[in-house]
Amino acid sequence: MKPVTTDLCDANESRLADGTLRVLSPGFLHFGKRVAFAGPAATLKVHEDNSLVRAALETPGQGRVLVVDGGGSMRCALVGGMLGELAEKNGWAGIVVNGCVRDSVELNACDVGIRALGVHPQKSQKRNIGQPDVPVQMPGAVVRPGNWIYADADGVLVADQQLEA
Repeated sequence: MKPVTTDLCDANESRLADGTLRVLSPGFLHFGKRVAFAGPAATLKVHEDNSLVRAALETPGQGRVLVVDGGGSMRCALVGGMLGELAEKNGWAGIVVNGCVRDSVELNACDVGIRALGVHPQKSQKRNIGQPDVPVQMPGAVVRPGNWIYADADGVLVADQQLEA
């Protein structure tokens, strides 16, 4: 699927007005081969610990988008090349990280869409701390498990339900 976020916004002005369609704040960087991707959200809330990110990406993605609220931390990376490969292998459509990634060259070789606030060479801790399947506060919008994520070169949208193109 090739989302066109501008067209989705234009066709769904009433959803933008009532809050059932939201736009994440600008500034997310693009990684991975897929510039455009879409799918239902799986959510994680973590802080400088990517143990649950790995655990999620080890499961069948079934075209979903993993939305990781890392609290906007710029002190370490939550996704790297090995996790990008796992996401591709297990059928995830994309990953959106409120935080950093690393191994950007490796991530760009993966057939998955990835958005993150920045890059950082340091890996995260591994303490198995975090919360899966909870509403997460991303820059500009709350994302709930099962919301639809639409991403392309123009931005990232969050919809309460799947939208018609």
